[in-house]
Amino acid sequence: MSLKEILQKIVENGESILLTDSERDWEANELLSGLSERTLKTRAHLQSGLYIAEISDAGYLGRVMFKVKQKV
Repeated sequence: MSLKEILQKIVENGESILLTDSERDWEANELLSGLSERTLKTRAHLQSGLYIAEISDAGYLGRVMFKVKQKV
């Protein structure tokens, strides 16, 4: 699954979460409109309630791209 597909699913489901990177908190729709197509095509895995991690070429979980945080 691509990062774009994960973000689209979050938006479609109306999930009340924020995605946090090293700089700030993001809404999923902000990332969909703000990230480059190359970044959005990155293979990724959503671990519900915890993080979105990149999937390496070998099929292993790589770096954590975003931590999942509940909206207050």
